[in-house]
Amino acid sequence: MYFMGVDVGTQGARCVVADEDGTVAAAASCPIAATPVRLPTGWAEQDPESWWEAACQSMREAVARLSDRGVHPREIRAVAVDSTSGTVLPIDASGTPLRRAIMYNDGRATLEADECNLAAPPGTPPFNASYALAKILWVRRHEPDLYRRAARFIHAADYLVGRLTGRWDVSDFSNALKTGCDPETCIWPAFITNKLGLPTEKLPTLVAPGEPIAAVGPEAAEATRIHRGTLVVAGMTDGTAGFVASGAAAPGEWNTTLGTTLVVRGVSPTPVRDPLGRIYNHRHPQGYWLPGGASNTGGEWMAVRFPSADYAAMDLAAASLMPTQLVVFPLARRGERLPFIHPNAQGFTLGEPTSDLELYAAALEGVALVEAWCYQLLESLGAPNPTAVFTTGGGARSAVWAQVRADVLQVPVRTPSVPDAAMGAAILAASRTRYSGLQEAMQRMVRTGRRTEPRRELAAEYQAKLALLREECAARGYAPTQCNAR
Repeated sequence: MYFMGVDVGTQGARCVVADEDGTVAAAASCPIAATPVRLPTGWAEQDPESWWEAACQSMREAVARLSDRGVHPREIRAVAVDSTSGTVLPIDASGTPLRRAIMYNDGRATLEADECNLAAPPGTPPFNASYALAKILWVRRHEPDLYRRAARFIHAADYLVGRLTGRWDVSDFSNALKTGCDPETCIWPAFITNKLGLPTEKLPTLVAPGEPIAAVGPEAAEATRIHRGTLVVAGMTDGTAGFVASGAAAPGEWNTTLGTTLVVRGVSPTPVRDPLGRIYNHRHPQGYWLPGGASNTGGEWMAVRFPSADYAAMDLAAASLMPTQLVVFPLARRGERLPFIHPNAQGFTLGEPTSDLELYAAALEGVALVEAWCYQLLESLGAPNPTAVFTTGGGARSAVWAQVRADVLQVPVRTPSVPDAAMGAAILAASRTRYSGLQEAMQRMVRTGRRTEPRRELAAEYQAKLALLREECAARGYAPTQCNAR
């Protein structure tokens, strides 16, 4: 019995097929051919067909590798898909996209986010321009003909589920959080229609992640080589899938997913309230809360600055240079979401690098400093400080990066044997089709990998570097020098 997880991010798609004990039987990756289109400052769009093409290629290759082992595709019991949070796509009644998707990191909808905040009842977590609901209002204002023709506004994972099954009317409440889904009731709140005038008929029906949706149809079976009739279950955001893959299952445990961006998420019996909206709360399918947020720092800076690099070789060479004499805030483009929200924040370097390698090493440190700042913010809002950080994503594969993160955070960094969001999606696929729920599936399928211990002698030096980073961000008007207290 096997379970397939498909992760579609900004730069590529990855497919993992695992058995019920979490052993990976096959895996494959494919880059997305169409990079996000950069239009005016702060805008980002992508052709959804490029998601499907990359996802199909990764699924075909994974199925072929499974077949090479003598496993027939019909032994895959269920499939789940994860993708970016806050990305929104208008479609017609047949599922055809009406425009390019407006991406999760698109910052155009600032005025519309203000409208959402004015319309929402007191106590609603604040909206910002990265939220899909604000982007839908932007489309209504600036592309009214397209808005009228749109049968639904869906998320990236919903589009992929639609291509697999022909069902275009369903979303999970993980992806729907940034479209305004009430995380306490898991329904569309009344203010979306009553105050904003957005009919919920233009939004998908909400189900829990892992809920069975429909079977793989004939066209998708031909395109992916998945057996026709294989069950597709509701997915989740990529950050949440990375959290699932990490093994952080109990209240008080925290995960950082490090890919194109940096996502922090933990398990809590209660939500973590942030009046500024930097931290938001996903709902665990079994009732827990998953507080966290996403920074625009991460692997994207390296991909832009060193696009053809051998990162494994650079990591090894950079290890001897750390701690560096530099402080880097590694934003690849304008705008930040966590640990502060500022639409015009830009990356910077304090100090003069002596080489590209030193700059690269300082950027590894810089992402770790931002990660530490995020956990300081969470602690200031009432969340417990982590005693260890679980980690997933492409960046989690780097032992050198894990070491500098442990040194900055001063807690152990724990990497599972398969640190991929696609593995989290495979676990989700098993959660309702093989196990009693997501928690049991995680306990059975996550394998322990590397544990990286902090070097205590570096604590003071990295604390000083974090203080310099925060002071410079404050001087530039991006963020306060201190986290907001409870």
